[in-house]
Amino acid sequence: MKVINTNFTLSKNDKLVVLTGAGVSAESGLKTFRDNNGLWENHKVEDVATPQAFIRNPIMVWKFYKQRFMQLSNVKPNTGHYALCKLEEYLKDNFTLITQNVDGLHHLAGSKNVLEMHGSLSKSVCTKCNQEMHMKDVDLSVDLPICSECGGELRPKVTWFGEVPYHLDNIFRSLQEADYFLVLGTSGTVYPAAQFVAIAKSQNAKTICVNLTKQQMLPL
Repeated sequence: MKVINTNFTLSKNDKLVVLTGAGVSAESGLKTFRDNNGLWENHKVEDVATPQAFIRNPIMVWKFYKQRFMQLSNVKPNTGHYALCKLEEYLKDNFTLITQNVDGLHHLAGSKNVLEMHGSLSKSVCTKCNQEMHMKDVDLSVDLPICSECGGELRPKVTWFGEVPYHLDNIFRSLQEADYFLVLGTSGTVYPAAQFVAIAKSQNAKTICVNLTKQQMLPL
């Protein structure tokens, strides 16, 4: 495992921002997106993770995300998730957790200040009235789940390729105020997360990367 810039000590007054990716959930049994044996094996990105795919074949897209949602009932947070909870308990409001993961395990472990930039598998949203619904309240037995408010077509509340992630204003603000930026379990190759290290460094934050592959840092 590659570790970069680990010589640091946190005080309760330091502001720490953490970015987590699929590698953090791997120990819980969730395969990383880019592994050959990952959850998306046999599914091209353009077939299940783009707005165009949903327009073209919403039944197949929903079948894929139903399977991913059902899998969550068999996984639990791991020591990495709980360690981040301890950091939040120590730093309180000076701690911000940004995650690219949609599995909800940070919340399940007890983390509170979590920005799920790619959304959540546990939620859906109506394509007609924008009403949000928890997946547990949605009838997933049908091919195309519908909104209980307006009858419109629901879609998983996840960020697909080509869409703008959630919470970007809060994310950029936290990076600009950070004293330390910790990156865990992500190669950082997907925009806009690929620029987060550069943004934090531009504000003189100390950066730490813990990942199996080298962090790909892009310029501002």
